[in-house]
Amino acid sequence: MALPKDITLYDYHGTKVADPFRYMEDPTDPQTKAWSQIQTRVTREYLDSIPARAKIKKSLTQLWNYPKTKLPKRVAGKYFFQRNTGLESQAAVYMQEDLDSEPRVILDPNTFSSDGTIALTTLSFSKDGRFLAYARSESGSDWQEIHVLDIAAGSSLPDAIRWCKFTSIPWLPDGSGFFYTRFPEPGSVPPEDAVNFSKVYLHRLGTDQSEDELIFHRPDYKEMGFTPQVTEDGEYLVLEVWVGTEPENRIYYRKLAEDGPFVRLLDESDAMYRLIGNVGSIFYFHTTKEAPNGRIIAIDLEKPEPKNWQEIIAQSCAVIEQVTMVGQKLAVLYVQDAFSSIHLFELDGTSAETIALPGLGTVSGISGKPMDEELFFTFTSYLHPTSVYHYDLSREKLRVFAEPRLDFNADDYETKQVFYESKDGTKVPMFITCRKDIKLDGKNPTLLYGYGGFGISMTPVFDVSNLIWLEAGGIYAVACLRGGNEYGESWHRKGMLENKQNVFDDFISAAEWLIASNYTNTQKLAIMGRSNGGLLTAACMVQRPDLYGAVVSVVPVIDMLRYHRFTAGRYWIGEYGNAEASAEHFRFLYAYSPLHNIRFGTVYPPVLILTAESDDRVVPMHSKKFAATLQAAAGGSNPIYLYVEDKAGHGAGKPTTKLIDAAADMFAFLWDQLGCQ
Repeated sequence: MALPKDITLYDYHGTKVADPFRYMEDPTDPQTKAWSQIQTRVTREYLDSIPARAKIKKSLTQLWNYPKTKLPKRVAGKYFFQRNTGLESQAAVYMQEDLDSEPRVILDPNTFSSDGTIALTTLSFSKDGRFLAYARSESGSDWQEIHVLDIAAGSSLPDAIRWCKFTSIPWLPDGSGFFYTRFPEPGSVPPEDAVNFSKVYLHRLGTDQSEDELIFHRPDYKEMGFTPQVTEDGEYLVLEVWVGTEPENRIYYRKLAEDGPFVRLLDESDAMYRLIGNVGSIFYFHTTKEAPNGRIIAIDLEKPEPKNWQEIIAQSCAVIEQVTMVGQKLAVLYVQDAFSSIHLFELDGTSAETIALPGLGTVSGISGKPMDEELFFTFTSYLHPTSVYHYDLSREKLRVFAEPRLDFNADDYETKQVFYESKDGTKVPMFITCRKDIKLDGKNPTLLYGYGGFGISMTPVFDVSNLIWLEAGGIYAVACLRGGNEYGESWHRKGMLENKQNVFDDFISAAEWLIASNYTNTQKLAIMGRSNGGLLTAACMVQRPDLYGAVVSVVPVIDMLRYHRFTAGRYWIGEYGNAEASAEHFRFLYAYSPLHNIRFGTVYPPVLILTAESDDRVVPMHSKKFAATLQAAAGGSNPIYLYVEDKAGHGAGKPTTKLIDAAADMFAFLWDQLGCQ
């Protein structure tokens, strides 16, 4: 289907820029819809024709069928957690009376829809454990609707809260209601303000949302967002105040029993501040203020001036990832060289003990409360499925709470960490997982994955779908690029805004190192990334089309000149910049924007672009414009496939059947394009 092109040139600070497929930004455009349907049909026919796909899907389904347990929480003496028993569409919520009793289901999202496309996104229990407020989303959308379950009665309340995104749900201490944040009702503001004008409300059980009490908003600063939190002692309502994904934030608070103005405790937006907990008027914070690797400070609300701040735990060479106040101690999760460790400290900063982990890997969460004498954490690595551990602080005893078993012999494989040089000489870590007996003959199918942005670390995590690749003799490599948090906020800043090209250089250098070290060759090397990682793979493909045998770009950010105009895009301005508002930002965004650096007649590697019709975070127009431009410009005969999934979003909450199908599609594509056996 031949597509028309818009010949209009758009002025960016004196530079004329073509945007021939701008009309694709309108999801209702008839030409775009028809073209998109054809693209999806052609891609579906191709993927289904690959002989290996059926076998891949069968093996994936068998491997996927194991119990997956999320981090438990202790509430009113009982334990609550989510678990998927194997191939259920969604994980159900369980309650367990004690550590050794049999758990029972209290909420099953698999009953919400026949196809499993309604997912739980946030869970919040009242302090007495009677009520569960939960947010759910449909078809992968970021929009949430809050409902309430009476756990004791086993029935849902009529309460329903709409127009929420990314909200927390902290309860009043007596369980009579909860706080939440919401955005304007659709249609009440222009489309570009749909995720502006955030407001904090108090909802009381048994009332209609229209009766909810407005607690706080900043109409003078419409981009501000708020995350409410009630301190564990029930004395304070705290607001974490943020603007997009910028690492700097503010902290406001007031006494919960009062209704006066909020005290702007930290209002300079000069660093990251995360409230850990409090002891009376002493508030403990994890912060990057004067510490890019993080430190812990205590602020007395009676004398909050910076000169009175007390440093509890100083910055070190390891990065503080998370801090939990539990058992009147501070459980500090560190990351060093992309590996996790947990250390316990007294509230005065005195070192208490170190929790021995099962191995080198990632602790992805810690849960516990100030008065608890126990904590839970999850542990995972590339060859170790996510397991849940319980630690008794009083006895310093570690035990397994949930550890899955798979039909996979991990002993035949290994993960090693290497350090390679990027273009500017920076040392970058990379994890390589493969069979122990792999031959470095330069002929191995290799999949290189990366992200490189938003301060998100690429530490070792288990993905069951990668086992298919490993069992077939493939190599799986993950590069810990600048833009992440592996080495703190300074590492993040070296990969954002005007430094974004460093991320692409790091990834390209990783690919070159794998080839030079005889792991693989150009024809056998594939790259993959999703979201910001989709931007990564697209930019690297455009910059070095000669380097890869195949490319998979999932829900990618592609149009860097206009991304901020759509849905959640404006949140990322602090990370990427704004080409319309700043000539300097335009200069570096235009220099790497994948959409604007496609060159006519260039032979690009085979590429599979995956997006979803309900993705309201990275809207499908990015993928559509990218595919259309590549198909119009690319030389040679390498295929450029676009697949638009229905009833799916950015990825969160996707039911198991869709996860398996998507993984089967990606690996079938790689099998076919790299000539895997």
